[in-house]
Amino acid sequence: MAYTIDRYPCEGSPRLGALTLHPEPESVSRARRWFRKFIAPYNPVCSIDDCVLMLSELVTNAVCYGRSENPWLVRVEWFREGTSLRVEVHNPGFPASVRLRHPDADDAHGRGLLLVDSIADSWYSGPSHLGGTVVVFVVADAWPA
Repeated sequence: MAYTIDRYPCEGSPRLGALTLHPEPESVSRARRWFRKFIAPYNPVCSIDDCVLMLSELVTNAVCYGRSENPWLVRVEWFREGTSLRVEVHNPGFPASVRLRHPDADDAHGRGLLLVDSIADSWYSGPSHLGGTVVVFVVADAWPA
């Protein structure tokens, strides 16, 4: 199996869903598809297309830059916190390697975090509680108050 899906959060948890993906290019489209499917029943009022774009960029980065000597996975989790949506992407890479770049117009890569920075209300990266790195974006007012 290329991935696993956790549809139902634990009782009392703000987690709306989670995916575990293998570090392969196909996982990016899987993440987009499953996020879109599993966020829909929660009826967010924010742009799902914007969220899917940001998720796609972060999963792409996780697949490209996550590193481990052992087999590893990319973990995606999304949460409702009040009226906000928080999306986390975990990988075994080094937290210090996450950086916002400002690529030249002719650079083929380096725009992922720039897009997230432009669209999300906030974002951050750091050590993951799973080990490695987590990159998070937050969309405020994803649900009515």
